[in-house]
Amino acid sequence: MKGLRLIATGGALPGRTVTNEELSRTVDTSDEWITTRTGIRTRHYCTEGENAATLAIAAAKQALQRSGLAPADIACCVCATLSAPDATPSVACQVQAALGLPENRPALDINAACSGFLYGMAVARGMLTTLGGQYALVIGCEALSRLMDPADRSTCVLFGDGAGAVLVEATEEENVGVQNSYLRTDGQGLPFLHMKAGGSVCPPSHFTVDHRLHYLYQEGRTVFKYAVSNMSDITATIAEKNGLNKDNIDWVIPHQANLRIIDAVASRLEVPLDKVMINIQRYGNTSGATLPLCLWDYEKQLKKGDNLIFTAFGAGFTYGAVYVKWGYDGSKR
Repeated sequence: MKGLRLIATGGALPGRTVTNEELSRTVDTSDEWITTRTGIRTRHYCTEGENAATLAIAAAKQALQRSGLAPADIACCVCATLSAPDATPSVACQVQAALGLPENRPALDINAACSGFLYGMAVARGMLTTLGGQYALVIGCEALSRLMDPADRSTCVLFGDGAGAVLVEATEEENVGVQNSYLRTDGQGLPFLHMKAGGSVCPPSHFTVDHRLHYLYQEGRTVFKYAVSNMSDITATIAEKNGLNKDNIDWVIPHQANLRIIDAVASRLEVPLDKVMINIQRYGNTSGATLPLCLWDYEKQLKKGDNLIFTAFGAGFTYGAVYVKWGYDGSKR
């Protein structure tokens, strides 16, 4: 196996659309404040009966249908999420059961926060290489609205729910699929973006609930600074190492955290915004789901041989960049 080719996409969004104006009724903010600082105008929230697993299943079903493959063809399933509906079993196990994937194949979740999809592709490639098989499902799925403090303006306006799925194929072709990956972690970032309670160190109690410790906590300015620096640097590095520049980069697919971060990454690569996949205005930050949702939205504009650079940054801190040479004409899918 030389590489990993992406062969089909799928996506799913929950039923409720939440506008900035709606949020302004419950928290001290406004549509102008949110839009100018983040680029977000709407986001989707799960309603009753919807969660990260139901979204993952819907996205995976669509990707499988578009690929023309049968469930029996899938050698492994990797789900990237930080908002699984249950501590155990994993979302991947629920996807396996719902889609009827073979019982003798591995399925697992990983948590690399907003970088999860990039890590998930690397895990899928490793599993296909070591365990055999040709096809894998890689899913990013989140229900972050369930983890947001509705009274915290610094976080509640940013995040949304959704899922994106990609079917990948082990390939011997050299000039198609994943060409290069850089995945990094800086554990010193833990204090700036984390959940204070809910794990085994600080399990749920009356105290943790009363003090609102089960919501995502973020020091926005610090995270913004690190995200701009690390995403810009690592995309510049992967471009330089692979002979890519503003003239031959066809698409940049950045994590959809903040439009100002996206602008900074594009500026560092000297790539115009019409070559950058952007849907943050409609979905907000869906963490591990942002990158596959971008592919789902832009698939019809992709052509075989296009040079794509993915990049993301998330809690941990985790971050990375991946260079992909696209493998099919999306308009024909």
